[in-house]
Amino acid sequence: MFFFIWGNIIRRKRYAANQGGTLLKNKTCTKILLLEDDPGLTEGLVYALNREGFRTDTAQTVAEAFLCLEKSCYQLLILDITLPDGTGYEVCEKVRKSGNSVPILFLTALDEEVNIIRGLDGGGDDYMVKPFRLGELCSRIRALLRRNGTVSSQNTFLHSGPLSVDLTAGKVTLNGRAQELTQGEYRLLCLFLNHPGQLLTRNVILDALWDGNGNFVDDNTLSVYIRRLREKIEPDPSDPRYLLTVRGFGYRWKEESE
Repeated sequence: MFFFIWGNIIRRKRYAANQGGTLLKNKTCTKILLLEDDPGLTEGLVYALNREGFRTDTAQTVAEAFLCLEKSCYQLLILDITLPDGTGYEVCEKVRKSGNSVPILFLTALDEEVNIIRGLDGGGDDYMVKPFRLGELCSRIRALLRRNGTVSSQNTFLHSGPLSVDLTAGKVTLNGRAQELTQGEYRLLCLFLNHPGQLLTRNVILDALWDGNGNFVDDNTLSVYIRRLREKIEPDPSDPRYLLTVRGFGYRWKEESE
């Protein structure tokens, strides 16, 4: 299942490219070093992290990781443990001995308590076991960056007219009143609020909403999400003010000031 998930990420990526869809531009400059010796998993993770707005360098060995750390400054490290020439523990320990407090997240198949304790006591900030959920990984990354002061609190809220989204709490308010959104509706709303005024094709939206756990969002499901989201946020869902249809192309979020 684990390799099937990441195979699907690559296939989805290639499908979007073949369809001419433009992947969303990165909106942050947070730089991550990924130490992982599985090429397939590395490719899938880099694609997913870039889609979330992170710049990602990769290393397949401990030696390569040390070279990357000498040449660049990173805001977060993601480390596998079992590697061809050593372990992720070694990288973590050397980083901490140098006085570097960069957040470190271990991402590994080793699930024994002794491994988790060694990783965290050796200087790691978090520990995730494979297989994992992509959404949870990204949430943990953002949490580590917030605790380290890399992400400003200003970036944890999205606003558009009477709408407000608290990204930390996952809450949506309209005119100060809480709105109950499904996970799909919430992700769709955040996608539009992050790209106001920008035309988003259906292919780009489908690519962005797919969660990496093998759960594809198809064209019919997207239409349902759009309809239900309008019912919850539009004054008149039959005559949308914010979530506009661009016939033949996709959708666009219209700011009140437009």
